[in-house]
Amino acid sequence: MNASVTTHRPEKRGLLAAWKEDVRCVFKRDPAARNWIEVLTTYPGVHAVLMHRLSHRLWRANWRYSARLIAYLVRLLTNVDIHPGASIGARLFIDHGAGVVIGETAVIGDDVTLYHGVTLGGTSWNKGKRHPTLGDRVLVGAGAKVLGPITVASDARVGANSVVVQDVPAGGTVVGIPGRIVSDQPVSSGEYGINLNHHLIPDPVGRAISCLLERIDKLEARLEAQGRLEPDYQASFYNSCTPSSEICEVDCAGGKQHFSRG
Repeated sequence: MNASVTTHRPEKRGLLAAWKEDVRCVFKRDPAARNWIEVLTTYPGVHAVLMHRLSHRLWRANWRYSARLIAYLVRLLTNVDIHPGASIGARLFIDHGAGVVIGETAVIGDDVTLYHGVTLGGTSWNKGKRHPTLGDRVLVGAGAKVLGPITVASDARVGANSVVVQDVPAGGTVVGIPGRIVSDQPVSSGEYGINLNHHLIPDPVGRAISCLLERIDKLEARLEAQGRLEPDYQASFYNSCTPSSEICEVDCAGGKQHFSRG
């Protein structure tokens, strides 16, 4: 685990002050937010965070059942499941809120943004530290799963629908299943908060395939120039190519017929 990320964040602010910060941060990270009344009455992610502040205090005071009951009722109302034992820093923003799960031993830094469908989950039944630690200003895209007692260091970004099971360095961007670090440049921010730029996240798999295709084209061009390949071979091949998944169903590990033969 990255030692620079705090693993325990005692709540030093008053509850009302923490609530005010949680609501105020919405206006910096959601252009749809128009006024305090709208945020307080129609944002389920905000409701979940506000009530977690209360349930977490009860949890730390050993009022465990009361804390769990509040968390359960909040889950029914918001579809956000935050264990009262999770430690959450200042100004967490859960956008949309639907389907977010945060486990008991998760630790979240300040100014973190989570989108809908995010899971901060465990990979063990051990009672110790089994959920992720997120540093400050981390952004986790919609549907992403961050699993196990790993550390996503400050200013990192997790792409939508990624599955992250290893540490992510500060300022890194991770995408894919399993997650791969594709950039070490921090997420930029400005007047309107975090610059998402999801469409600019690198695609290492697509790049590798493009390189392979380019390499094949060059090799076939050399063979054709040496007279070892018939002219217009590429055009005739691609015109007659009808790809299907049949070969993988037969030969690939996990394919349907692979299991029937086993």
